[in-house]
Amino acid sequence: MRYDTFDGVGVTIVMPTYNEAANLPRMAEAVLQLPLNGLHLKVVDDSSPDGTGRIAEELAEKYNGDGQRRMSVLHRTEKDGLGRAYVAGMSAAVDEGAEYVVQMDADGSHPVEAVPRMLGTAMASGVGLVIGSRYVEGGSLDEDWGAHRVLLSRFANRYARTVLGTKIRDITAGFNLWSAQALRDVDLHSLDSAGYSFQVELKYKAVRAGHSAVEIPIRFEERTEGVSKMTLRTQLESALVPVKLRLKNK
Repeated sequence: MRYDTFDGVGVTIVMPTYNEAANLPRMAEAVLQLPLNGLHLKVVDDSSPDGTGRIAEELAEKYNGDGQRRMSVLHRTEKDGLGRAYVAGMSAAVDEGAEYVVQMDADGSHPVEAVPRMLGTAMASGVGLVIGSRYVEGGSLDEDWGAHRVLLSRFANRYARTVLGTKIRDITAGFNLWSAQALRDVDLHSLDSAGYSFQVELKYKAVRAGHSAVEIPIRFEERTEGVSKMTLRTQLESALVPVKLRLKNK
């Protein structure tokens, strides 16, 4: 892939964090080593008690040398859901002039090296959304995922696809690249979902707004540090949101 074709293209990776002190330094290094000269990393921290926000500020100071603003930190005063954190970070990225916005977890589960491929796909095809997909040909899950987690993930995707009538195979995916125009057309602040179901609602509304989606295969890794933020409450919300969306948009 020729990276010079990306020269000057503004790409912001939005990375929400809560208690990711052990993971953030290596993730920031991996992201900011990508061969994209228009890349910016925006960490959205929900007042992590383990000091993630402070570490993020120290990393930003480290990487913002020579007059470059390669990394920024958005501090939120309350933890009110992954979706709300993404709305704050993605809205700020678009307002700051990003042409493309990437959603990425801070736990290392998403392959950083796939970002240029996602960007190239978006620029070549003109789509509003490129999904790093576990469930298209060539995609895979870490072998450390238990059978029950694999079944739950596959069921959640099949359930949401069926209820919403969409062809997106990994509609719950959290590793996505968006065009700024797609995010403007959706109106991020109009989204209702606070938790993981944000991923489903945003994709569904983008497609309804006329934007096409392309899925490219990725390998989804298991986190090596910290614990999952998935709770029973977020699982219940994720189950209800597709039904609400379909009823609202009959």
